[in-house]
Amino acid sequence: MSKFGLGRGLADLNKEMGTIPDISILTGVERVVVKQIPLAQIGANPDQPRKVFKESELSDLAASIKEKGVLQPILLRAVSGRPYMYEIVAGERRFRASKLAGLTEIPALIKQITPENAMEIALIENVQRENLNPIEEGNAYKNIMEKCGYELSDVARLIGKSESYIKNIMRLDPLPVDVKQMVENGDLSASHARVLVVAENPSELARIIFDKKLSVAETEKLVKGVNRRPSSRAYVAKTIDADTVREIESKISKRLGVKVKLQERKGGAGQIVLSFATRVQMQELVDKLTR
Repeated sequence: MSKFGLGRGLADLNKEMGTIPDISILTGVERVVVKQIPLAQIGANPDQPRKVFKESELSDLAASIKEKGVLQPILLRAVSGRPYMYEIVAGERRFRASKLAGLTEIPALIKQITPENAMEIALIENVQRENLNPIEEGNAYKNIMEKCGYELSDVARLIGKSESYIKNIMRLDPLPVDVKQMVENGDLSASHARVLVVAENPSELARIIFDKKLSVAETEKLVKGVNRRPSSRAYVAKTIDADTVREIESKISKRLGVKVKLQERKGGAGQIVLSFATRVQMQELVDKLTR
């Protein structure tokens, strides 16, 4: 059974009926249609969490598509101001493999989706299918928090994982590019990489770990004997505690009359997010800020 409620695969329908007809699916009040969309009209989502697509996996999928067709439609949203008409929300791997298979069009569901919701769907799809390596996963969490104003608790609820899990994945962000590439390639585990984050010379240590095939416990002993990265302590020392954050948010909220979120990032940077419920409340907020 297809994920989107189609009783048979689209390839089987195509063989039996010729050109695939529009298949309407009612989802609440929205009418969603499966259509054959030319690949030339489709572009990748710049906020797609997954950046690495293994050639061997794409080749295997392309071979399957040549034989059976694309059995599950990809999900698209219409966009403007781009060199393409539709942007992929979910299914970039199927899209890439279809190109390799020599297809000129692909079955797709087209929905009205905001950029924020598109990011959510792409993140959920990739995390649930375990398609992301630790670096991609951490970047995806960071991206959605910065662009959508989410907190750790919001992301945790969205993907169904604990806040500590998300924190541990995001800890890999300060690592140099060469060490991140080793994690992406599978030469270094995420557990090894997390130990290296506090070290002053992670690149050098990463090569030692790889060459000597050190365990995580052995890596911890190795890191204890080297200099620590100065900023690793500075950030902890400067972090605003939760009570202070709530106090600041409360003061601003009372002053401006809107919901406030204070988000601190690495190095003391951050942002204050002001949320309004109506256009009237937005105008009142603008008036207060520009008075």
